[in-house]
Amino acid sequence: MSEAKSHCRPTHNLKLLSGAVVDIVEIDPLVISASTQAMGFPHFPVMNPSGERVLSEPDPSSEVLWKGIHERLFLFESDAEEFVQNTTKIYDMVFVDAYDGDDIFPYKLRDPNSPFLKALKNHLNKEHGTVVVNLHSDTDIRDNAASIPSHHHNRLPLMGRHVSRVCQAYKKLVTENGSCGLGFSVSAPWVCNTSLAVCRGFRTDDGSLDRDKVLNTLISKSLEVENAMNLPFSCLQYIKSDFILADAD
Repeated sequence: MSEAKSHCRPTHNLKLLSGAVVDIVEIDPLVISASTQAMGFPHFPVMNPSGERVLSEPDPSSEVLWKGIHERLFLFESDAEEFVQNTTKIYDMVFVDAYDGDDIFPYKLRDPNSPFLKALKNHLNKEHGTVVVNLHSDTDIRDNAASIPSHHHNRLPLMGRHVSRVCQAYKKLVTENGSCGLGFSVSAPWVCNTSLAVCRGFRTDDGSLDRDKVLNTLISKSLEVENAMNLPFSCLQYIKSDFILADAD
C-alpha cells in the first residue's frame, strides 16, 4: 500500500516485482485528476467509493504503455486513516508520504495512540511487515553546509522538528508485545529528506542490534536486492548516509 502524493514509487515497484499488487491511497481528488490527466498515470486503477474500478476495462493506450502493470494498481480517493481502519487486507509493505498544505506531516499519522497506527499494526504482515516513511530532514543541515553542494544551499529547510517522534511511534508499531523488529533512518540532506524504515522480523546473526552489525547486515541484503531486481542504481550510498537506529523508548 502507498499513501502518497506521487505515484512513481509504486509503479516502479510493480515493474520490478511481477507478482506485486499495489493499493494507492490519495486524499486529494485534484492530485488524482492531475496524475491521470497531465502526468501520464493511467485511468484504469482509479476506484469509485463502492470499491469498483471507475472504468470497466482499460483504454488501448494503457495496454500499450503499461503492459499489464495498470491491472495491478488500485487508486483509492480516501483519507489514509479511514482506509486502514476499513480495509481487510494484510500488507507486506506500506509507503507513507503525506504532508499537508503547510508542509507538515499530519499528527494523526504519527501519534502513537492514533487510530491510524493502531489499525496499521494489525494490517502488516506479522512475519516481515515493513513501513517506509518519507520525512523531512531532522538534522541541522546549516551546521553541515560545507558537505552540501553550493547549488543546493537555497533549498535547505527549516528542519523537521517531529522526525525523532515519528521514528519512535513507528518503531513501537512493529516491536510491541515483544515482537522482533527494527527501525532505522537514512538521509539525503541535499534534497532535504529523511527516509524511515521499520520492519518486523529483522534479525542479525547473533540477535543483537549493534549499529555496525545491523548496518553490515543491511548492506549485505541490499546487494542481494540490487542483483535480484537488477536495480539501475546502488542502494549503498543511501544506506550509508547518516544511518541511525530508531529508538522506541
